[in-house]
Amino acid sequence: QVQLVESGGGLVQAGGSLRLSCAASGRSLSDYVAGWFRQAPGKEREFVAAIPWTGYTTSYADSVKGRFTISRDNAMTTLYLQMNSPKPEDTAVYYCAAGISRKGMRYWGQGTQVTVSS
Repeated sequence: QVQLVESGGGLVQAGGSLRLSCAASGRSLSDYVAGWFRQAPGKEREFVAAIPWTGYTTSYADSVKGRFTISRDNAMTTLYLQMNSPKPEDTAVYYCAAGISRKGMRYWGQGTQVTVSS
């Protein structure tokens, strides 16, 4: 079993910056992919970014490419999402997740609210 707990959400002005964290515990995640997803009111949950727990190849949604950066610590216990120059349309509940692939996420955190004001 894996537990994921997000933190760092809140209110940020457009053009500012915010860093989300996701603390992972439980079984080893060395063979998993970690990712960030988000869900805005009235919309479906969508992919934001992903990174292998033991690799460095990252992938991003086109909407955040060049503004957001996903990373994780070397101990493979914490996942991050650095949000630079956020826009009001980035307002959503952000979830971290882990699984065998981007489309096969098995474990999910409870989510953290990010609100971007204009």
